[in-house]
Amino acid sequence: MSQQVSDISVKTIQGEERLLGSYAGQVLLIVNVASYCGYTRQYAGLEELYQKYKAQGLRVLAFPCNDFGAQEPGTNEQIVQFCETNYGVSFELFDKVNALGSQQHPLYARLTNSAGLGGDVGWNFEKFLVGKNGEVVARFKSGVAPNSPELISAIEQELSK
Repeated sequence: MSQQVSDISVKTIQGEERLLGSYAGQVLLIVNVASYCGYTRQYAGLEELYQKYKAQGLRVLAFPCNDFGAQEPGTNEQIVQFCETNYGVSFELFDKVNALGSQQHPLYARLTNSAGLGGDVGWNFEKFLVGKNGEVVARFKSGVAPNSPELISAIEQELSK
């Protein structure tokens, strides 16, 4: 199965369709997020990562998800307001998705079926790193903070390619 995400279409939080291939040549950090999770404070770290590396080509793509403990019950408008007000989020937010189950978004089906990185998403704030060629190259569990050396090292390695 392809490990590329370039052919997958997603919807921005404003409702616009976007093909992930439009990010070709950039490194993507794809994260399923939630406003009422023990890991919610990672929004701040994700914003710091984005600010530090965006000029080098990093894009943080956040997908609100209510699959885990119903910790993202809000509307898209409420999610945007929460993220901007509490964490100054300027990276891209997308329409709420399902990361699990029969309604699983095609993006998460592809991410969780990538060779060597497979298996269901375990919780909110799980991170998938996608290289400039659109290939899924690494996966980090929720407990891996945005400022963790292993994540930063993987991002820097991909940006340098």
